[in-house]
Amino acid sequence: MLQEIIKDEIRKLKPILSNYGIKLERFLAKGTTSYVFLGTFNEEKVVIKYQRPDTPRKTLEREAHILEILRGRNITGDLIFYTQIKGRELLVRKYVDGELLINTLPKKEDILKIAEKAYILDILGIDHGQIQGGKHIIIGGNDVWIIDFEKASTRRKPRNLTSAMAMLFLSNNVISRRISIEYGITRDFKEMLRSALREYKVSKDIEKVMEVLSIL
Repeated sequence: MLQEIIKDEIRKLKPILSNYGIKLERFLAKGTTSYVFLGTFNEEKVVIKYQRPDTPRKTLEREAHILEILRGRNITGDLIFYTQIKGRELLVRKYVDGELLINTLPKKEDILKIAEKAYILDILGIDHGQIQGGKHIIIGGNDVWIIDFEKASTRRKPRNLTSAMAMLFLSNNVISRRISIEYGITRDFKEMLRSALREYKVSKDIEKVMEVLSIL
């Protein structure tokens, strides 16, 4: 059933996207509120999100607004455009390549970059809202990216850095267990990190957190 629906969506979307110079390549995933496709624009890969017809929730305009704030900051794939077609939202952004954090072991430099980019989101007043799951951080060859800002908010108190550090070191999950074994994470390290994060919550100064991470 889903296959037939996707075929129909692709058939309808292809001529619309071609008007923008975008070629739809293939279906990637069924999200909570949208279908996700891979495409190309100016010979570069792009992600295409198209609101599902069976959901009234509109989340892509909010994501587009946040992607505009983040444009050029090397945190996520830059927005190419957002529009609505017959009441259905359509968002296109640059594709970022790599492995989901939940499926791989981050290097020390990856962990430092995750902290830095989560910190930038905090300073900008953007709360991602799902950063703690490990499914919205991409580990690439030379960089990391944070993706999928559909549930992000500029109204909530941002907790990106504390959530990311909890996911990587303090919570009991597949990511923290993998990191703990690889880096020999001790109880003392966790206590130092907790202390640094408590200070960060008050001062919004990342220096102590980065000092703790540097000893990995």
